[in-house]
Amino acid sequence: MDSFIAGLGLSDYWWWLIVACVLAIAEMLIPGIFLIWLAIAAAITGAVAYIAPVGIPIQIIVFAVLSLIAVYAGKRWYNDNPVPSADPLLNNRAARMIGKTVVVTDAFHNGEGRVKVGDSVWPAAGPDLASGAAARIVAVNGGVLQVEP
Repeated sequence: MDSFIAGLGLSDYWWWLIVACVLAIAEMLIPGIFLIWLAIAAAITGAVAYIAPVGIPIQIIVFAVLSLIAVYAGKRWYNDNPVPSADPLLNNRAARMIGKTVVVTDAFHNGEGRVKVGDSVWPAAGPDLASGAAARIVAVNGGVLQVEP
């Protein structure tokens, strides 16, 4: 392997820097906040190969260890510094329904009934209400809407 790389005219560390650039460009084209950490590991591996000329197997081991460390550090950094969302309830359909006014489709008896939300019907719990009455969603427990008149 060393002779193949040497035959191309580039030192080992240049290949690691090229891999780092390719991974960084891939992160920009296909964002996922993962490849950048591997790019950092490849760049550091290139620096290590420049400072201490070691064989390809050792460089691969260094890259693997640095990749694990970089990905773990990146995950920890993102957990400690969350990105604020413009719509924090975007993927929480149940929480988005709280406060909406709904129509009772099946009358409430013993605290249970069904309400129409948009174009679907949901099970609901609350005080006894007649069919056709208006109610407001105050909470969601599992798939059951908690309503009040």
